[in-house]
Amino acid sequence: MAQAKKQSFFGGAAVLAAGVVIVKIIGALYKIPLYNILGEMGTADFYNAYNIYAALLTVSTTGLPVALSKMVSEANTLGRENQARRVFRVSALTFLTLGALSFALMWFGNDFCAGLLHNPRAAFGIRVLAPAVICVGGLSAFRGCAQGGFRMTPTAVSQIIEAVCKLVIGLGFAHYLLSINESVSVAAGGAIAGVTVGTLFALGYMALDYVNHRAPITSNDIPGSNGAILRQLVSIAVPITLSSSMVSIFTIVDTSLVQGQLQNALGYTLDETRRLYGTYSSGMNLYNLPPSMMTALTISVIPAVSTSLAKKDRESTARLVSSSLRVTGMLAFPMGLGLWALSEPIMKLCYPKYDSELGGQLLAVLGLASLFVCLMLVANSILQAHGHVRMPVLTMFIGGVIKIFLNYNLTAVPSINIHAAPIGTLVCFSVTAILNLILVYRVVEDKPDYFAIFARPLLASLIMAICARGSYSLLSAHFHVGGAKLTQLVNVGISVVLAMIAYAVLIVVLRVITKDDLALLPKGDKLARLLRVK
Repeated sequence: MAQAKKQSFFGGAAVLAAGVVIVKIIGALYKIPLYNILGEMGTADFYNAYNIYAALLTVSTTGLPVALSKMVSEANTLGRENQARRVFRVSALTFLTLGALSFALMWFGNDFCAGLLHNPRAAFGIRVLAPAVICVGGLSAFRGCAQGGFRMTPTAVSQIIEAVCKLVIGLGFAHYLLSINESVSVAAGGAIAGVTVGTLFALGYMALDYVNHRAPITSNDIPGSNGAILRQLVSIAVPITLSSSMVSIFTIVDTSLVQGQLQNALGYTLDETRRLYGTYSSGMNLYNLPPSMMTALTISVIPAVSTSLAKKDRESTARLVSSSLRVTGMLAFPMGLGLWALSEPIMKLCYPKYDSELGGQLLAVLGLASLFVCLMLVANSILQAHGHVRMPVLTMFIGGVIKIFLNYNLTAVPSINIHAAPIGTLVCFSVTAILNLILVYRVVEDKPDYFAIFARPLLASLIMAICARGSYSLLSAHFHVGGAKLTQLVNVGISVVLAMIAYAVLIVVLRVITKDDLALLPKGDKLARLLRVK
């Protein structure tokens, strides 16, 4: 029975991880053409509105679904069906209350929120997003209930429904509104409407799933009071919410300070500020891809390390910690350094209408920052698996304060201006990642050898980055096919392929990966046999 449950858990984690990867791919297909449709100013309006939504969403619905799923699974395990039903009802009411408050702030206070970000043109998009907050409240309740019953597929499917609606409806609205000569601010609101419609469709799917899987009650247990259930929900949800919302809150503060300083300290007009921040936002879209690809690994680390700790298997725990860190380095280093090496060519390919020189400079710094974000995420998972859930909150707070300080002061320097935003991001996450790795070293019984873990993947990634940059420079100077867009696509594509081949060869030659490392990845055993890794 225990073995079956374990397989169910890991299978569910795999489903969620696959769903996240699909959603991120659809998200890239949505945002890259959207940002080209909207241009720099429209992109700034979209990004500002979405940041307000993301912050309120994180605060109101991040910790509660986890708490709900935990309490429902516990009640189901004990056969307390009435308790599970009451937990769901209390949670749903709590979700809807928080969603209604967030809706009111975004709908009636949209001008106030846009003013906080020093971009009044984002007000329309903020109001369009307001209904989505209530929908996501209901979504979170249904998702938490399904996950509490060890059913992860509905969550993954609903996330894909959201992403597809956002892609089709959002892009369609944005293109149509610009075709009838509406402003880019209104077009950004139209693009955001796809998010709202997507949450509504996803909510409908999850509601149907809940009705279809709602079995008749057969137990006679007496559920706890509403107040007791609410207190337990809050006690579980608050630490998780604090940890998860830290990044969103700092992003809002940072956005406000950077845009405010560009206007107040440097005297840029609103439109000039929107152009600069729109270029930065387009780079942020690419910067977010490497951390999103770490989801499968971080999902696997916590249960794997927790299980070995519960068994008091010190050797297995040390092996898992080292492998998870090494695999993170193997994935994060080439992705981050790849963005750094090909920053301007990638910006020119993805956003041909933007200032590719400025965008490339911003993305180069963000690429380096992304590898530290990946290290931070896996270190967070290791600390959480060891029961230290508050440590990542503290380190993120320290990094966030440093980011705000740097961005506020550096943005006011004329020669730095918008470059302060990625610099602050790089310093923030490098400090946070280093602090987390220090804490991991102190917490784990068998201390990880960071030089042995990271040196070879870093060397392989640096050689790969040099190969990518060198091959692109050579191709762009001598190879041209068709028009400029096709040439750019081919040159970047060939450079990336050559870099990937070089990295794969280096991984094998330098003996970077072990069989234990591959075991953390999907189909890792088959891959180990294929590569003859011992």
